[in-house]
Amino acid sequence: MREQARYTALLLDFGGVMTTSVWDSFADFCRARGLEEDTVKRLFREDPEALADLRGLETGAIEEAEFEKRFARRLGLDEATDLIESMFRGMLPEESILAAVRAARAGGVKTGLISNSWSTTHYDRDLLNELFDAVVISAEVGLHKPQPEIYRLAAERIGEPPSSCVFVDDLRENCEGAEAVGMTAILHRDPAATVARIEELFTVEVPLVAS
Repeated sequence: MREQARYTALLLDFGGVMTTSVWDSFADFCRARGLEEDTVKRLFREDPEALADLRGLETGAIEEAEFEKRFARRLGLDEATDLIESMFRGMLPEESILAAVRAARAGGVKTGLISNSWSTTHYDRDLLNELFDAVVISAEVGLHKPQPEIYRLAAERIGEPPSSCVFVDDLRENCEGAEAVGMTAILHRDPAATVARIEELFTVEVPLVAS
């Protein structure tokens, strides 16, 4: 059986996959605020309360202003205004991944987004409509990766069983969550490697994008 027949849907994370690195953006933010460049990264990875606040933000349980106040305090900053926007401002579109999504969709593959995000207003909705057959954003559905329900919801919305879905994310735990419901996961580390894997699994050719 050809791989193209086995996999019929491509699901992707947004920040850090369809954009440049989230961690690099956090590092830029830290340097601009006079902090050690890995301060934000360490908080999310090592402080359970900071991670819990992030999950609350992503699922709508905590308002943006409240999260900013709490996180500014954790960072030792006096000013919380524009904190979230500043942290993520350094992310830019990853054009090679966008090209891969377009190529897959043009080849008859169903495409979808699964994103942990606190806000639905920061997305370019015209771009999402162009790229995806289904969109699942954590703040809209009250779920977050790696909860199994969010992957199953995405598969349901796209109209394919999880076993026919390939999921791409830059966090290992999110890939493991997808695999736990039967999806095939690509752990995103390098755009060229991810594009090559998408080409292999879906038998599509992705045009080169000028860097």
